[in-house]
Amino acid sequence: MMKKLEKILMPLAEAIGRNKYLVSVRDGFLVSTPLLIAGSIFLLIANFPIPGWTEILEKIVINSATGETLASFISKPSSATFDIMAIFAVMGIAYSFARQMKTDKIFGAAVALMSWFLIMPYSVTGTVEVGKKTVDATLAGIPLGWVGAKGIFVGIIVAFVSVHIYAWVEKKGWVIKMPNGVPPTVVQSFAALIPATVVMGFFFLLNLIFGYFQTNVFQIIFEFLQTPLLNLGDTLGAMVIAYIFLHLFWFFGINGGSVVGAVFNPILQTLAIENLNYFKTGEGQGHIICQQFQDLFATFGGAGSTLSLIIAMLFFCKSKRITELGKLALVPGIFNINEPIIFGLPIVLNPTMLIPFILVPTLNIVISYIAMSIHLVPICNGIQIPWTTPLIISGFFATNWVGAILQGLLLILGVFVYMPFIKIMDKQYLEDEAKANEANDDDDISLDDISFDDL
Repeated sequence: MMKKLEKILMPLAEAIGRNKYLVSVRDGFLVSTPLLIAGSIFLLIANFPIPGWTEILEKIVINSATGETLASFISKPSSATFDIMAIFAVMGIAYSFARQMKTDKIFGAAVALMSWFLIMPYSVTGTVEVGKKTVDATLAGIPLGWVGAKGIFVGIIVAFVSVHIYAWVEKKGWVIKMPNGVPPTVVQSFAALIPATVVMGFFFLLNLIFGYFQTNVFQIIFEFLQTPLLNLGDTLGAMVIAYIFLHLFWFFGINGGSVVGAVFNPILQTLAIENLNYFKTGEGQGHIICQQFQDLFATFGGAGSTLSLIIAMLFFCKSKRITELGKLALVPGIFNINEPIIFGLPIVLNPTMLIPFILVPTLNIVISYIAMSIHLVPICNGIQIPWTTPLIISGFFATNWVGAILQGLLLILGVFVYMPFIKIMDKQYLEDEAKANEANDDDDISLDDISFDDL
């Protein structure tokens, strides 16, 4: 069975790991990660879960002319990150993809951003006051919805297409070449002129065609691609299947988070942003499955939720090999770093630990999903909490004190699931240590064994 799984998973992981599109999406989203975490800090301050806290912030007026309060100013950093995160995603993905295509990275990101804005509808619907009446109106402007979560999938497609066209034109040699002695920046600028113009012309025609049919690319992609994908990703079955594969990859020594995350993380991150907008504005709907659900309730402590395993090692095992490893892995495990356990116990290619390694996060997903679906625990609020945030604290910030308790209960459940399996290994290691001690005793030389009678 192991050999068959290895034959299936190893080529699959290698194919995903080398796929330039998936690698570009994975690396491109990393551009926005530190910005979203920084914005989340201010969002937590603005919505700190203390009774009366938000009312205090609302009472402190900063700008008397406009009536803006401290609460609105503290919320601005999160708006400057979450509300326009698709811009960062387009830039990051195009930059990474241009590197894969071996073309100019800066201009690749620039033409992708230009193309994305070119096909975006510049209109905002709302209400305006005309005299004493309030009327519906369509105003010129960039809709925040399209530069936020709703525009991510269009951004991914545009980044790939625009960089492809740019690289193709460049490889054809359709570039303006400057004479020797011209500064390199000027040379690069003029070399990008024709490829950028071709990209612009392509997306201009695309926008023209969609405009003729009284629609736009954003609306079509959102309705026929993004919404079905998000609906599929926001299901218990999809989450369980994805994370069975994730842990199977880890079992064979492949970083399952990178492989599965390259496909699944864009969906989870988009769902998380929609959750944030839902909690901020009350518009739309919340999702149980999202990035925070994965990080904080499915696989806390690292892949396999191995923090439970570490506790089982420390409390129920006696062999020095396991207990010493448990002591070394405890602090990293608290901060969700579990490579010492994955490769040190090991879990990689260890059939004894395969079942609990998959079973514990699966139970976490199912139990958490049920608890949130029956409203026993609130769904995650979408705030980007650093993945190294310890258990209980992360659950409290992502939901409330009930979520923190759920994390604690899942941690304890995981301990008892891992316990019988780690005790099997512990028994074997104790026997190995006993044999090693006996061998050392036999090798010891005692003066009592020396006789002088034969001299």
